[in-house]
Amino acid sequence: MDADNGGRPGPETPPGPLQEQDRLQERKPLNMTKPAAEAPAPPAVAERDIRASDADRDRIAEILREALAEGRLDPEEHAERIDAVYRAKTMGELEPVVRDLPAAGGSRPQSDQGGYAHGPAAPAPDQNLVAIFSAAVRKGRWQAPARINAVAFFGSVEIDLTEAVFPQQQIQINVTAIFGSVEIRVPENITLRSSGSGILGSFEVETHEAGDADAPQVQVNGYAVLGSVEAKPKRGAWIRDLRDRLREGHRELRRQVWEDHQQLRQEQREWHERHRAERRERRDRFRKGMDG
Repeated sequence: MDADNGGRPGPETPPGPLQEQDRLQERKPLNMTKPAAEAPAPPAVAERDIRASDADRDRIAEILREALAEGRLDPEEHAERIDAVYRAKTMGELEPVVRDLPAAGGSRPQSDQGGYAHGPAAPAPDQNLVAIFSAAVRKGRWQAPARINAVAFFGSVEIDLTEAVFPQQQIQINVTAIFGSVEIRVPENITLRSSGSGILGSFEVETHEAGDADAPQVQVNGYAVLGSVEAKPKRGAWIRDLRDRLREGHRELRRQVWEDHQQLRQEQREWHERHRAERRERRDRFRKGMDG
């Protein structure tokens, strides 16, 4: 009671702002649960675990084919590795197949460079073709070096680049024809240039500029003394066509590997069937002997 009010109870003092805040906190229920932890981010897929595509397998098969053409692999090794390539499921299974070969560094498909055959292979050393009272021929599937020296003295030299592989874009051919002839054939979709002269002879180069800036370029230099030098594109021979034929060959090889694999599985099934039949026959004979 309040003494100043004659012993009578006085009016209650209204609560202050701090007291009101304490009262609200007392009424507020406590949250006893722990905050939920953030969900961990899914682990990134390693590059070697990425599934290999048909383009990846064709790229590795192309490296193996080049290695076979250059003599780095014998046919048996090439066949074993090709089989491993087309059985591979991931990039990690493809990389060991070409780890000891040139152009085996990256695991991603490289740019097609317009479909031309020149690419990441190591450049070949210079090549000399000499014909003295004889003939020298270089043609077919071969790796063209950056420099080719051709000398024909009372002889003939033939250089056919229509099926060649171009490790580099620039090819220089130095020719000397003395009482002899040098004939050069190139694909139709490359650049062909010349800088030479004929001395009592003919130096005929059918210059040509390819429409694609990435196309290989062949420069023919030299002279002909009482001889002849001729260089021109071979109509109908395209590097892109050659590449298409190679890819078709890869598909055919892949089909053949698959058929061989199916035949091997069929032979294994037949062997297991014969083995089970022999076991049943031996078991039946044993049971008949026990019954007798």
